[in-house]
Amino acid sequence: MNQMSRKLGLLIAAIALVVSTLFVAVNPVAAETYEVKMGTDAGALGFQPKELTINAGDTVKWINNKLAPHNAVIDGNTILSHKGLVFAPGESFESTFNDAGEYTYYCEPHRGAGMIGKIIVK
Repeated sequence: MNQMSRKLGLLIAAIALVVSTLFVAVNPVAAETYEVKMGTDAGALGFQPKELTINAGDTVKWINNKLAPHNAVIDGNTILSHKGLVFAPGESFESTFNDAGEYTYYCEPHRGAGMIGKIIVK
């Protein structure tokens, strides 16, 4: 009986080791932060990149690059929009996109000049 208990204990320990290894081996995908420049490096009134594809849960960081002031407004979405203007080079703000879809955004002061971008969330 002692040998049977020992074998059963060894079997249970082996199963527990295999099961725990499965949990350790599965790493969740980490959310990423992507940067979008407001005002292109070439000095144009635009977002760089103009279109960006990300995954749900990722964050976009808009960074003031050139030709301030800038903001990023998504019509009908007050949570993701940043209506406040940034003036200083390097000044930034972030939005985390949790829901899949396409989000077209623009800079209010420069929308008429074509400063429009798109975030595609998968």
